[in-house]
Amino acid sequence: MSSTKTVDKTEPREIRRKLGLNQQQFWSKIGVTQSGGSRYESGRNMPRPVRELLRLVHIEQIDIQRIKREDMDIVEYLKSEESELYKTLKKSAKAKKKAA
Repeated sequence: MSSTKTVDKTEPREIRRKLGLNQQQFWSKIGVTQSGGSRYESGRNMPRPVRELLRLVHIEQIDIQRIKREDMDIVEYLKSEESELYKTLKKSAKAKKKAA
C-alpha cells in the first residue's frame, strides 16, 4: 500500500496524535494554521497539496525546508536521462537507510 493511500485512509488527527504533537506543532510544519488544521481534523475536505505535504513531512519524515528546486531538477534529470544510475543510487540509499 502506498503512503498516499495511507494518508487518504488515516485521519490527520490520528497521525498527529501518534507523533505526539499538538495542533500548532503539527500543522505549522506544513504551513497550515492551527485553526485550519483543526477544521481538517474535524472532517473538512483537505486539498490535495495539503494532503501531499502532510504525507511528505509527517509520514515520509522529509524536512521540506532543506529541499531546493535544484535538488528536484537533479532527481528529474537522473530519472529521465540516467535511469540506471538513478535506480542504483535509489537502491543504495534504501539499503543504507535500512542498515542505520
